[in-house]
Amino acid sequence: MALTPLDIHNKEFRRGFRGYDEDEVNEFLDQVIKDYEALIRENKEMQHQMETMQEKLGHFASIEETLSKTIIVAQEAADEVKGNAKKEAQLIIREAEKNADRIVNEALVKTGKISLEIDELKKQASIYRTRFRTLLEAQLELLKNDSWDTLEGNEPDRKERVV
Repeated sequence: MALTPLDIHNKEFRRGFRGYDEDEVNEFLDQVIKDYEALIRENKEMQHQMETMQEKLGHFASIEETLSKTIIVAQEAADEVKGNAKKEAQLIIREAEKNADRIVNEALVKTGKISLEIDELKKQASIYRTRFRTLLEAQLELLKNDSWDTLEGNEPDRKERVV
């Protein structure tokens, strides 16, 4: 059990034949009591400071743990956002590729239709040309025919009749 300042103050020494000077002993004991009280006060103050520091340390440890968890959550959220962005980008790319394929296919179909229309128009133009040539040739044949001579009056029989 530790000594208290009161224990020191109440300590009684036995007196011997040639004992110590009582005033000197009392002065020394008073000094010991003051120093001992100061040490006890300082010790209590240090314990109080230590408890305060431990509380602060616990608080900071709690903050550190919270920050660590927050950083982990933020990292996970960032990873999730990054993953979602990649997925969305892939979906956009696939959609764009589908649209591009659809546009190309539509263009090919239209090109095919236009090509068929051009072929059909060429056939019709060829048929028209052939028919027109045939018509012209028939008309030329008519012009070359002797029946025009009779209409013009070049026919010898007709001239004689008129006269």
